Amino acid sequence: MPVTFPPALQAGHRVAIVSPARKISAADLAPAIATLESWGLEVVLGESIAGDFHQFAGPDDLRRRDFQQQLDAPGIRAILCARGGYGTARIVDGLDFTAFRRAPKWVAGFSDITVLNAHLLALDHASIHGVMPVLFHQAGGELALETLRRALFGEAFQPITAASHTLNRVGTATGELVGGNLSLLQTITGTASQASFAGRILFLEDLDEYLYHVDRMMLHLHRSGQLQGLAGLVVGHFSQMRDNAIPFGVTAEEIIDRYAQLYNFPVAYGFPVGHEADNLAMVVGQTVTLTVDASGGRLTA
Repeated sequence: MPVTFPPALQAGHRVAIVSPARKISAADLAPAIATLESWGLEVVLGESIAGDFHQFAGPDDLRRRDFQQQLDAPGIRAILCARGGYGTARIVDGLDFTAFRRAPKWVAGFSDITVLNAHLLALDHASIHGVMPVLFHQAGGELALETLRRALFGEAFQPITAASHTLNRVGTATGELVGGNLSLLQTITGTASQASFAGRILFLEDLDEYLYHVDRMMLHLHRSGQLQGLAGLVVGHFSQMRDNAIPFGVTAEEIIDRYAQLYNFPVAYGFPVGHEADNLAMVVGQTVTLTVDASGGRLTA
């Protein structure tokens, strides 16, 4: 089925900020709220913003109830996930998307929110993999924030480029974007949140993982058949990678290259997506063209 895209935001629309994973305070969100209001939006804070249950933004049921309320509320035109952490997978199976499918709205976030990005694509709905309110004003993140605004307001997609990389594999591919955090994509394999990679352009990023974990996760994607039929691969930031006392011996990018070489799709490394300030918005489900040549990699729509 074709992917459904929510209506673009307009000045005067109401948007909700919720936290389906780790806890956060309203004070931490004050700068982001001011930014959203400067875009002409009215901001509603969900119940989970005041939630506090160990590391979570309230117990699972509170976070699920809050997200459900924003999904169902006809006056809410977009749901912005305040931050990542861990916890979204614990609530996603309890969500009812019936009202959402009748009146789609943007859902935006990354990292742990990859669960929602993938789940929505499995339901044939687009969402935004992009900077979250807690990081709106991260130093060097001005362009990332602008690309989120452009995606929310339905403005034309601007090409995303990356410099030439020694591991790049040249070629051209067209397909819908799918992906996000490698750890979460591996975790949701075999669940209702798993979106097909077939014929699509997969983008990957991750943070704070042991190198052997990266290998184990890529091996899982390979052995489970998810890389078979992929149109193309975009590799973003693999930040703050860890190693053991006995080194694994290769970088995260070299690990990914080992598995990419088993297939024939084009691959581009060094894209500005992931846990760095230059985390440009990617609309999951959008059809794009990946071009990889001697000058580097480009995503165009």
